[in-house]
Amino acid sequence: MKFMNKMMFRVGLLALLSVFFTLSACKNKKPSTLKVYVRSSNNELLSGAQVVVIGDVNSDPATKEYVDTVQSNSAGFAEINMQPYYDMLGKKEDPIGYFNVIAKKDNKEGSGYIRCRGYITNVLTVMLNP
Repeated sequence: MKFMNKMMFRVGLLALLSVFFTLSACKNKKPSTLKVYVRSSNNELLSGAQVVVIGDVNSDPATKEYVDTVQSNSAGFAEINMQPYYDMLGKKEDPIGYFNVIAKKDNKEGSGYIRCRGYITNVLTVMLNP
């Protein structure tokens, strides 16, 4: 009887651990970010630039409507958390989106276009025109 109780306890514990590891393995812990470097026409990194990310609804495959605005930091880049966009898509094996990026500082402006994938850091450089 004592052997049977120990055996049931071990089987139950093993089942509980396997469920825990299976559920934690399904969760993707990698960030989904877009890092935009903003450079002047002299190729200098610019802090304090406004960076706007706009989903390209006319892309193929279509990107859902999405807009986000951030400022570039003292190192000259803006880091945009794209996870809210990918969460909006629901569960997909390879989530992607196409985005127009506009950067502005003072009276200068530049733009770029990027294909973003989920669960990685996507990088784009935008040059501001004089």
